[in-house]
Amino acid sequence: MSSTAVRRTAVGFQGGQVLSLRLSEEALASLRDTLKEGKERWTEIESSDGAVLVDVGQVVYLRVESDEHKIGF
Repeated sequence: MSSTAVRRTAVGFQGGQVLSLRLSEEALASLRDTLKEGKERWTEIESSDGAVLVDVGQVVYLRVESDEHKIGF
């Protein structure tokens, strides 16, 4: 994975499981496109922690944290 900035994301699945990933903008855009198209069943996502093979047919949401950095609460 390149040294570009990463975004913290959460992929939610049917059944309630959540997969937390740190994705480059390129990987995030690719995942969004795959989810929108709905054509593929399985896709490989390259995260900063390694590759993950995901059944996109089971994904119910994708949460992407904003670029804002918050201090305190």
